[in-house]
Amino acid sequence: MIEIAGVGMRFTSGDRSVDVLADVTLAIPPRQFVAIAGPSGSGKSTLLGLIAGLDRPSAGRIRVAGAEVTALGEDALARFRLDTIGYIFQSFHLIPTLTALENVAVPLELAGEADALPRARALLDEVGLGDRAEHYPVQLSGGEQQRVAVARAVARRPPVLLADEPTGNLDSATGKQIIELILGLNRTLGSTLVLVTHDPALAAHADRLITLRDGRVVADEASLGPHV
Repeated sequence: MIEIAGVGMRFTSGDRSVDVLADVTLAIPPRQFVAIAGPSGSGKSTLLGLIAGLDRPSAGRIRVAGAEVTALGEDALARFRLDTIGYIFQSFHLIPTLTALENVAVPLELAGEADALPRARALLDEVGLGDRAEHYPVQLSGGEQQRVAVARAVARRPPVLLADEPTGNLDSATGKQIIELILGLNRTLGSTLVLVTHDPALAAHADRLITLRDGRVVADEASLGPHV
């Protein structure tokens, strides 16, 4: 499902270069729930963005759901993200001028689905926000905004779901609810889930825990915690 081979990522600022990722090689099979952990600056979010085709690596190749992501042009990359990837950001990334309903409908409308609004409304019901459909992001709590973001991410039933610190801006109780929501929806979808987290309790729910440090994989093991 996800094949990462010899991936490196180097950022250059002036005459200074920093290797954020170095020779990362991983294979993630379909339907596996993988948690990526490690200290700040270890390259976790960079790796997730590369899997999604949000950026291109400096070295190596990435293949996702049969697509050679690192070889795609911009138009093909946009289509790949629309058809294959659901992405949940730490900071929600909702469009402030659109209602909750309209935010969820965006990927459906981009894909040309005729029933975009009814489908988006059903998704909001599914995440417990049916009564907030006409509210704008500024009128929603952080937890509600993240629920909208989760509904948007799963709207097209993507085979790959990526989550970057999805509870990082939430209190612990709300964060627990969001994780239960993501895991429940993912079980229904049967997607491959890759989740970046600092939280050991959250990582314990995964099938597999990959630890990065200084841009390299330093551990790759089955999670020992309780799966839900």
